[in-house]
Amino acid sequence: MIEGYEVPVHRSLTDVILLGGVPRTLAFLLWTTAAAFGFGLHQLWVVPVGIVFHLVFAAAARRDPFFFEVFVRALKAPKRMEP
Repeated sequence: MIEGYEVPVHRSLTDVILLGGVPRTLAFLLWTTAAAFGFGLHQLWVVPVGIVFHLVFAAAARRDPFFFEVFVRALKAPKRMEP
């Protein structure tokens, strides 16, 4: 690399988009499921459970914002590597 040559990268290009402290895709999945059970099936006990899950996911995202992306990638990775 050339000495002294730097390109500024805006922080928004590298940060995870969070909704209420939870990554956006996980928040959409969580609250869409909670709304479907809560409103569609009239199971109101799902709302407090959704809030608890949201708080747990927010705590995990606070420790490592890329935790969920790495977790999904690890689930898709092969369990055994052949030589």
